[in-house]
Amino acid sequence: MSLKPWREVAIPHDDVHRGTFVRAEFAADITRVHDGSATPEYLDPVLFFQRTYITEGMGALLTSVAKRLAGKGGDPVIQLQTAFGGGKTHTMLAVMHMVGGKAAKSDLSGIPRLLDAADVLDLPVAKVVVLDGIKLSPSQPRRVDGHTLRTLWGELAWQLGGAEAYAALAEADATATNPGKDLLAELIRKAGPCVILIDELVAYIRQFEEGKSLSGGTYDANLTFIQALTEALKAAPQAVLLASLPESEREAGSERGVAALHALEHYFSRIQAIWKPVSTEESFEIVRRRLFTEIRDQDTRDTVCRAFADWYVKHKDDLPGEAQEGRYYDRLRSAYPIHPEVFERLYQDWSALPNFQRTRGVLKLMARVIHRLWQSDNKDLLILPGSLPLYDAEVSAELTSNLPVGWDPVLSRDVDGERSEPALLETQEAKFGSVQACRRITRSIFLGSAPVSGNEMARGVETERLILSCVQPGQAPHVFKDALSRLKTRLTFLNEGNNRWWLDVKPNLRREMEDRKRRFQDPDVFDEVADVLRKVLGGGSIGNHHVFTPAEDVPDDFELRLVVLLPSTGWTRGAGPNPARDAAAAILRDRGGQPRVKQNRLLFLAADADQVSHLRETVRALLAWRSIETDLKETRITLDNIQAKQVSQNKDQTRDTVQRLVRDTYKWLLAPTQTVSRKDGTVGEIEWEAQALNPAAVGLGKEIDRVLADNEWVIAQWAPVNLHYLLKQWFWKDGAVDVKALDVWQKSCSYLYLPRLRNSDVMSQAIAAGAPSRDFFGLASGKEDDRYLGFTLEQATSPFIEVALLIEPSKAVACEEATRPAPVEPASTSTATTTTDGSTTTTPVPAGASGSSTTKTISTAAMPTHFWASAELDPVGASLKFANIMKELVELFSARHGTSVVIKVDIEASDGRGFDETTVRAAKENSRVLGISSADFD
Repeated sequence: MSLKPWREVAIPHDDVHRGTFVRAEFAADITRVHDGSATPEYLDPVLFFQRTYITEGMGALLTSVAKRLAGKGGDPVIQLQTAFGGGKTHTMLAVMHMVGGKAAKSDLSGIPRLLDAADVLDLPVAKVVVLDGIKLSPSQPRRVDGHTLRTLWGELAWQLGGAEAYAALAEADATATNPGKDLLAELIRKAGPCVILIDELVAYIRQFEEGKSLSGGTYDANLTFIQALTEALKAAPQAVLLASLPESEREAGSERGVAALHALEHYFSRIQAIWKPVSTEESFEIVRRRLFTEIRDQDTRDTVCRAFADWYVKHKDDLPGEAQEGRYYDRLRSAYPIHPEVFERLYQDWSALPNFQRTRGVLKLMARVIHRLWQSDNKDLLILPGSLPLYDAEVSAELTSNLPVGWDPVLSRDVDGERSEPALLETQEAKFGSVQACRRITRSIFLGSAPVSGNEMARGVETERLILSCVQPGQAPHVFKDALSRLKTRLTFLNEGNNRWWLDVKPNLRREMEDRKRRFQDPDVFDEVADVLRKVLGGGSIGNHHVFTPAEDVPDDFELRLVVLLPSTGWTRGAGPNPARDAAAAILRDRGGQPRVKQNRLLFLAADADQVSHLRETVRALLAWRSIETDLKETRITLDNIQAKQVSQNKDQTRDTVQRLVRDTYKWLLAPTQTVSRKDGTVGEIEWEAQALNPAAVGLGKEIDRVLADNEWVIAQWAPVNLHYLLKQWFWKDGAVDVKALDVWQKSCSYLYLPRLRNSDVMSQAIAAGAPSRDFFGLASGKEDDRYLGFTLEQATSPFIEVALLIEPSKAVACEEATRPAPVEPASTSTATTTTDGSTTTTPVPAGASGSSTTKTISTAAMPTHFWASAELDPVGASLKFANIMKELVELFSARHGTSVVIKVDIEASDGRGFDETTVRAAKENSRVLGISSADFD
């Protein structure tokens, strides 16, 4: 089923499609309506409400007025304060027509529903007073029927009750002094029900100069009158005051205007009810009612909107997420025949401009747009941002008049028009011309970027939002993306960065940069990537990084090493060729033609194959910007200050992008591993495990440490029970009951099925942690035949991995039993006894037996109980000598049960020249770290 274009469903009002409207018609003039000289759409209450959408805020305000006049509550004072063109005057006109009695309430669209909801069955006709701050002059009294009206209160009294009411405060009017709230309240009560509308009040009061008195009074007298009037309204039950104030100080004008605004806000805040401004969603209906007749074929409208919504869901990867939400279909219906994105850009971006009127400006612009599209027989399904006829002088003038100077050449060259670059590209490539892809893209970029072109923080429109601004059901998004890529290299004022696009009045240097990119090939690109990687890899525990290093230059030793693979060897997901895996396997397999032995000491960092192309192009752009900057500094090229700054900014931005992309691209950490079959214990083929790094984590080195720890690819702390299981599985078998710790460490560095320890200290710490227990292993410093040297079990020690021997627990227990000393027999003593004849006899006495008081006990010589030794070591070979002392002497005693061993180290250093500050500081700090209790200089 073919979809109908907007022009067959939504018919513009006659003045719009004929182009007979005038700009002033969109600016409501409350005085002209009050005196009957306005155009019909504002003067006729029925026609006015037919073209007026009653928003939530306006509905609440009209309800409050109706209740007030009917004596059922309501607010006595209502302040209307919105941005320029925000609908304040239009709201006052709605109040005027609702209470004016010039048409039956039932004929006013939307009013009966409001009155029913407010339970107002009979809304009285009210007298309407209009005080227009633009029409009235403080220095030019108004003459009416022989009376001279000088002040706001004189004008108020005349409109309330003519000559009779004016006479009550004629003296106050003549002397330009405030009549007081009681008199004002009396006049309002007599005239009630009544509505007082004060428009552009700040514009009136700011004309009074400090210290000067005009016929309209003084600055202070007028502020006092406003205060008295707001107080008087409380005493008049069937009267209401509506006053409009500007939203910003800029709209208030001079310093006097700003002061008046602040003073009036203070007085109104005492009693006011603030009107809720128009929301963006409500603006859809406001504009539609003013510009289009009622849509009668709503089924066709819904069909078109549903087609758009379904197309957005189908192409969700190319469009903003909001376009897939169910409520976006409702937005399409509400805004029809204008696409919601047009309103988004106008109300969010253009309305932020000081001179662009929020509602009135949109109405004027869209009236021009619809007239031009109607005349050119536009057949789009909706009026999209890409549909705007910016080639039309009147349409473009409505927009550029709100922008700084310089945008006309941007529009004519890079945006729209028969001789523009986008139009030329469409004539050259049929796939673009068939859907006007290039011009639709540039129109959308202009609408979304021109009002914020000077704001660096909010610059540009995302690619996805540009597609949303252009594509219609049946059109392929990739055509518009292709158009973007082509325009990027051809337009003079188009800029792009971080997936955002914008136009600026300053010419870009992108064409020059794109030309220079071709100078730089992969070796140049890889050198730059390597530099970035070296900077971001710091901060981790792996101290050896080999960035793009050939296999023969990667050492084969016991150090843990991270090998970073070339960008051209990226990691790919799923089955199929995997360049990163192949490159890593080649480095793991050999080193310069020799088999690599320490395979379990290598880890690999690889790029994501899908992102390498983007990284490569961005690095080339960085090198191109650098070359432009270099040529500029060496005066080989000449640029103005703005262009020079742009070069520097682009270089810095691209450099930052490269650093981010390096993190985003180098995201795969690879670890080789082998598994062991539980059935027969055979070792399988080498497999590759890959884990993605978080590019947002602080510090690539620390993020690598986190992944290594989480996946137990590198062990930094090893429990002795795990060491025990490893020894039991691989080393204490086939009759072997002991193994050298150094052999275990070296084999863990070679075989991929063994744990990968960070360094040998991890094993030393595990041995030290397990030494006090008899459950894991026994220790010895060596073995002669079947005798273990320096044997210990269940004793704390600080092992040297180079000499430590790990003994299977049951064997260690048996060894302990075998080496335990036999019990020592008690030594006997001899008792010498002198007989009566003077001879002496010797009798053996068992130990512990006591003799007579005349018996003398003679003991054998005691065994030595204390050993000490002192040695002086050559500083050059002290490490090796100390190890031999530990092995041959200290362990001789530490292996004995119950033997206490104390080792003291004396260090003396003398230098007649004296020690410099650096040496002193280092010595003291190292002594503190090593736990040396006594260390000092003299």
